[in-house]
Amino acid sequence: MKLRRSLLLALAAALIVLIGVLYLKTRPAPILTVMTWPGAYGRAQASAQMRPFGVEKNVDVRTALWDGDLKEIRAMVEKQDFKADVIDFELPAAVRACQEKLLEKIDPAILPAGADGTPAARDFVPRAIGPCWVGSMVYSQVMVYSPQLQQRFKRTPETLADFFDRKKFPGRRALSRANAKFNLEMALLADGVAPGDIYNTLNTPEGLDRAFAKLTALHPIWAHDSKDALAWVKNGQAVMATALNGDVQALKTDAPGVIWDHQLYELDVFGIPAGNPNKQGALDFIAYATGSAPLAAVANWMGYGPARRSALALVKNNPETGEAMRPFLPTAPENFQNAFAIDDGWWLAHGDAITSRWQEFVSR
Repeated sequence: MKLRRSLLLALAAALIVLIGVLYLKTRPAPILTVMTWPGAYGRAQASAQMRPFGVEKNVDVRTALWDGDLKEIRAMVEKQDFKADVIDFELPAAVRACQEKLLEKIDPAILPAGADGTPAARDFVPRAIGPCWVGSMVYSQVMVYSPQLQQRFKRTPETLADFFDRKKFPGRRALSRANAKFNLEMALLADGVAPGDIYNTLNTPEGLDRAFAKLTALHPIWAHDSKDALAWVKNGQAVMATALNGDVQALKTDAPGVIWDHQLYELDVFGIPAGNPNKQGALDFIAYATGSAPLAAVANWMGYGPARRSALALVKNNPETGEAMRPFLPTAPENFQNAFAIDDGWWLAHGDAITSRWQEFVSR
């Protein structure tokens, strides 16, 4: 009788275990929705961050697309109708969304150390970690020059000072008229203002006058945007221009020479809409996606720099073209030495006051 009872108990225990295993294998995976951008960047994220996270954590990761309009995020938070758990922002939008309390606070303690053991606080580039966001990829404004310059002068420009030196390198410079941001910082850096003093200088009327005067002395031609400026270099209307590094990389064999000195950079960052009941799942994804290996994997596909320094050693060639990606990356150490971080909080506070003067300036 005791033996029979023992056998029955053992069979019952085995059945419970079997049922538990079957449940774990057949239960629906938790769902996590990441909202990002259409096009090559979103596809790179899906390949390098979303799908690997889903496989490793047994999560059904879904993708939603957006165009960066904060109205969508405001409506989501106001109605508590969450179409996304994690959102990829350009940093200016994340800063504004954080100020409007549209995003959850993120404790940087959730972030793992880098692949080389560097603590996250020291591994991320400046401004990548904020109260409501964690940086993913870096993009920047760089200076470019026509390859014909080397034929004309037997040398190529290498620095911000060269870009502003019209005697040493004669010819027209094309700048984007789209925004005073980037242009005013670049002008003050070229005029000798220390990086740490740029925004204190722009806070004063004299500092603004100094920036506008430096741009006036350059006698630039004003392109509609970065792509137009690059087109003017290609067709000979300008010998140098400023452009976004992603636009330069997209030109591939037709790309002009790049001056990385004093590049001005911003970031794409991850945030979580305020009140999201799936906050923990979102935090788990952000901690994973901003690790060294996933960030390096995004950079394998796109010419954007990982926001973590430790990721650079893991960057390989483009999986489709076989092209070495490191030369295109803003955060590669050889490109990042004099990089300048744009302060989007400053622009949100002061940009409107500068807009009318800027529009008048570029319309002369």
